[in-house]
Amino acid sequence: MEFATFKVLIDAPREKVWNTLWSETNYPKWTAVFCEGSHAVTDWKEGSKALFLDNKKQGMVATIAKNIPNEFMSIKALCEVKDGVEDYDSPGAKQMAGSFENYMLTTHGDKTLLVVELSGEDIPEEFKNFISNVWPKAMDAIKAIAEE
Repeated sequence: MEFATFKVLIDAPREKVWNTLWSETNYPKWTAVFCEGSHAVTDWKEGSKALFLDNKKQGMVATIAKNIPNEFMSIKALCEVKDGVEDYDSPGAKQMAGSFENYMLTTHGDKTLLVVELSGEDIPEEFKNFISNVWPKAMDAIKAIAEE
């Protein structure tokens, strides 16, 4: 079940927006709005494991469910990471498991529309509130980086 959608029109081609989202250099820049020190450990290939962590080794384990370069990325959450250990059993981990982040890029003239859809079952209200406050800042950061 979808619980949040965010959109931004970016004055840059899809390839540059894609690079902003997933490159090792740019990913930490825009995800810093969620948590300082955010980074990803993955090759971004479809079917690959992905660790989304902060500097304290807290975060999420996911899989790259779909990757169509410059067009679509789907990330499926599997569990939480606490103190560097993958946690599949806690209530928080179980709530997160099976949720998705879907990133869609479409060309609009010489600009790119980025749409991010978040979905999942049993997502806690406090997490939804956090997301609704922080994702707009992330979209602003993505736009600023891509338009540089």
